[in-house]
Amino acid sequence: MAAIQTSFERLRASTDPDALAADATRLEGAMQVDGFWDDPAAAARVNTEYARATRKLKTYTDLAGDIEDLDGLVELAAEDDELAGELTEQLASVESRLSELEEERLFSGPYDAGDALVTVNAGAGGTDAQDWAEMVLRMMMRWAESRRFKVELLEASDGEEAGIKSATFRAEGENAYGLFNAEQGVHRLVRISPFDAQSRRQTAFAGVEVAPVIEDTGDVVIDSDDLQIDTYRASGAGGQHVNKTDSAVRITHRPTGIVVQCQNERSQSANKETAMKMLRSKILERQERERQEEIAKEKGETLDVNFGSQIRSYVLHPYTMVKDHRTDREMGDAQRVLDGDLDGFVREYLLKSAG
Repeated sequence: MAAIQTSFERLRASTDPDALAADATRLEGAMQVDGFWDDPAAAARVNTEYARATRKLKTYTDLAGDIEDLDGLVELAAEDDELAGELTEQLASVESRLSELEEERLFSGPYDAGDALVTVNAGAGGTDAQDWAEMVLRMMMRWAESRRFKVELLEASDGEEAGIKSATFRAEGENAYGLFNAEQGVHRLVRISPFDAQSRRQTAFAGVEVAPVIEDTGDVVIDSDDLQIDTYRASGAGGQHVNKTDSAVRITHRPTGIVVQCQNERSQSANKETAMKMLRSKILERQERERQEEIAKEKGETLDVNFGSQIRSYVLHPYTMVKDHRTDREMGDAQRVLDGDLDGFVREYLLKSAG
């Protein structure tokens, strides 16, 4: 109870329920204005903001009431053994919701609350790396689904023998970018290679890049002369148009070297439009990262946000262990992690980053 009260007081200071209520009222008023739905995209953004504010306010208000009721329930449970089970359930519920709200206060970046573009690339290690990249893609997508995010695979380039060379998916949901940003970096696998005839132990690498999905990208000016646009025949699942037309689009931005691909839409023009949105988001993400690095440099700090930094190792032989090198958090059940159980690793990293 003492720990819950301490956590809630800290949460009260950072949540500001009065400001949340004022936000919800302001947004509700905006939704009542004539012509609000004339601009569907803008209306959808306001609607999402309103839903987020009201949900957070309700969660906070319900939690405050339940915490207040706990004192009385503790006294009653001390005199009635049958209420002990109810108390245990109520404590677990309060702790779960408290943890959820505490996690939200960690997202303070300009794009943290929005959707994420997640790209997985095979690194060094040949076929093993391509197989590992597919395993990382599955892990990331399963984690997204466990968080109840909407997941849409935008592109996947198959490996020569197995796995993938690269793939990009969009995760839509509250704080998707803030959460997935914690997974950006290099993921290292150590195992007995299923592709080695002599069954030797191999090390493979896969990189994860994350960019925010930004609908309003008017500040990003892209010169068409800086673009190399290639079309190719889409592969994999995607309907009757797949493998029959060169509908897939790959765009290379020469000044930055950023490459984006899309093949899930039904036409080349739709794929190009989606790819351009992806490109703008990735350019904005790079600009923001460079700005943060410059600020850190001026303060004399080192900001470890580079794609090249190895963040986690997954050892499947001679023992099983997943270790995050940023927090030293370990988990012996590697399969559970590979099936998408990343919450513990991500939360600990976010807490450490928040100081």
